[in-house]
Amino acid sequence: MSTYLTILGFNSAIPTINSSPTAQLLEMEERSFLIDCGEGTQVQLRKAKAKFSRINHIFISHLHGDHCFGLPGLIASFRLLGRETTLHVYGPKGIKKMLETIFTITETHRGFEVVYHELDKDYSEKIYEDNRVEVYTIPLDHRIYCNGYLFKEKPKERHLNMQEISKYKEIETCDYHNIKAGKDFVLSDGYVLKNEILTTDPIPPVSYAFCSDTRYLESVIPIIKNVTVLYHESTFLHDLKEMADYTGHTTALEAATIARKADVGKLILGHFSNRYADLTVFTDEARTIFPNTFLPKALEAVKI
Repeated sequence: MSTYLTILGFNSAIPTINSSPTAQLLEMEERSFLIDCGEGTQVQLRKAKAKFSRINHIFISHLHGDHCFGLPGLIASFRLLGRETTLHVYGPKGIKKMLETIFTITETHRGFEVVYHELDKDYSEKIYEDNRVEVYTIPLDHRIYCNGYLFKEKPKERHLNMQEISKYKEIETCDYHNIKAGKDFVLSDGYVLKNEILTTDPIPPVSYAFCSDTRYLESVIPIIKNVTVLYHESTFLHDLKEMADYTGHTTALEAATIARKADVGKLILGHFSNRYADLTVFTDEARTIFPNTFLPKALEAVKI
């Protein structure tokens, strides 16, 4: 299965007529992960024709409103849509108190369980794993506690070379699992059929790193090394580096520097200050350091 990223919103601070605050939908290995949930996210999800029922894991980077104020409404909508399955919410310590206070005051009765995974570590940790995907935190440096997230496909099984396998009657269907796992096959006369003859290389696993609000931080580089796609905030251009540092943000030039030093495949910029009317100035600046840099396109599903 292919992995797709749909950027639902990418501007900073406040919604505008033409753009929404940070929110992303990552569809990886038949899982739908929601990353951040700024105001209006559920409207953007509808525009993207996303299936609400498939979203079982939500990852919130930090508790500034432009990254989480859409969450109470989305969860309330889940109830109105008849949700019964458990929802897992990952985010900074305090996210449970924030949401449960809103639900209590408004007498919002969900009808399904919400499991909170509150984060407070200052180092990268694995917070989710199943048989196909792993998710790690990326500690960031913002004005309040903040994490990015690294999503990694696990290595895939090798593909069966049926044209070669069909030559050997001793190989039965029950043997396919071991062969796909990389094992050789031993014939009854002791002859060893090497796995590379019986299989072809699998599709390489992909990875996606989401670096939300942060100052320039080189400690993220070993965590995101060689990722397929990196999304990194770039609130300002580099002539406003002093303001970026003061407000806990990164410039386009700094984001590109991180991408280059981490040897990522592709960089997507985001979280732009509303002072900029023409966003191409961000790619103009970043591409001087990292040519494979792009602007996000709202609601476009990008294959990773």
